[in-house]
Amino acid sequence: MFSGIVEGVGTVRHVVDRASTRRFYVDVPEFARELGLGDSVSVDGACLTVTELADTGYSVDVIGTTLDRTIAGTYAEGSRVNLERALRLGDRLDGHLVQGHVDGVGHLMSCVKDGEFWVLDFEIPPSVLAETIEHGSITLNGVSLTVSELLGETGVRIGVIPFTYGHTNLGMLAPGDPVNVEGDLIGKYVARVLNRRDNPEPGTGS
Repeated sequence: MFSGIVEGVGTVRHVVDRASTRRFYVDVPEFARELGLGDSVSVDGACLTVTELADTGYSVDVIGTTLDRTIAGTYAEGSRVNLERALRLGDRLDGHLVQGHVDGVGHLMSCVKDGEFWVLDFEIPPSVLAETIEHGSITLNGVSLTVSELLGETGVRIGVIPFTYGHTNLGMLAPGDPVNVEGDLIGKYVARVLNRRDNPEPGTGS
């Protein structure tokens, strides 16, 4: 479990294709020496397992399902990725509950500076949009964000403060760039409960 508060922006140094997986080596000097084998790290919002350690970073192995459902398949040498270690029991929750289970890929539609902050419009998967509310939470590239406005049936508008813009890879995006999207965990459960209430399974009653 994560909070969506990015601890550092790492750099993909090597990409190695293996028989059935792809291995990424990520430099992250901020907390590399605090990691252990088997630790979970959110990489642009996708929960991945540390499989090898180095002085300034670590490696993760990514299987085909993750490559297909996330932006991991686009990573190349030099790619910049948002990183967050898993929460520990008792940690403060400064963002919102983030599972690290990416629901799909969205795309930046536009980025406009408005005074001291930025307004970013994202197209997101319809299934996520259906469970998203105005002023609710959403995770984009592992960043916990508040939805400023719903953009019809296409996406969401996000206001990003200078700190977040400068300390995550959101400030590096250009229109058309893909992002990992995870919908709000509470919204998913509420939608599931309501759907089962309105469409009960056979034998469960009404």
